[in-house]
Amino acid sequence: MKLFALSDIHIDYPDNARWVDKLSDTDYRDDVLILAGDITEDTRLLGWCLERFAAKFRQVLFVPGNHDLWVRREAGDTCSLRKFEQVMAIAEDSGASSRPYSHGDTLIVPLLGWYDYSFGQPNNDLRMLWMDFRACRWPDGIGPEQVTEHFLRMNPKSLPAAARQRRVVTFSHFLPRLDLIPRFVPASMHFLSPVLGSSGIERQLRALGADTHVYGHSHINRRITIDGVTYINNAFGYPQESMISARRLVEIG
Repeated sequence: MKLFALSDIHIDYPDNARWVDKLSDTDYRDDVLILAGDITEDTRLLGWCLERFAAKFRQVLFVPGNHDLWVRREAGDTCSLRKFEQVMAIAEDSGASSRPYSHGDTLIVPLLGWYDYSFGQPNNDLRMLWMDFRACRWPDGIGPEQVTEHFLRMNPKSLPAAARQRRVVTFSHFLPRLDLIPRFVPASMHFLSPVLGSSGIERQLRALGADTHVYGHSHINRRITIDGVTYINNAFGYPQESMISARRLVEIG
């Protein structure tokens, strides 16, 4: 079995969807794909994409990203928590899974999350520019901090003793730590930090004993080891992002 990582495929762009469709139907039948969120806000396309991947891989493991929970196209009474439930049901029906998966000596654990401003407080520019503040709808009195807490509570807090003898790979859409953003990112972009992720994800992956963590969201591909954990981002990205994203699967060693 080989383990591959991919995120931020944004199949709303026809070129990205064509890449999914043309990916080999035979080369990955014994392999596992970690799909770390941001497929599409369109539930019909989401089902199509997950079905195509599920037909190509032994197992597809999935967590939704922020784009997947946008409700711009849904009825006005649909909130993003209800959209989350719908997305998870679509994933299950399409042959993907958001549950821990074990194969050989490897245990793979999906971690849900959001951003809770543990990386900084949003300024007015961010509140104006960040689409989530308009494309997501939450119940009254619920903000990003409460959303993050809600999702983190859904994640496993510990593993059985037998599982601790295995290699543990975790994955999330959102960043678990801010220093995963490379130093070459200009200071003018640092205003985005508050919506990149949550330190709560980092606490959880450490508690689970992960040695590898896959993440998405930033669209900046990277592999770096920090304090014993190797962090991997393999974002497919938007068509114009060829300098910081990629158009390929990445195998996790």
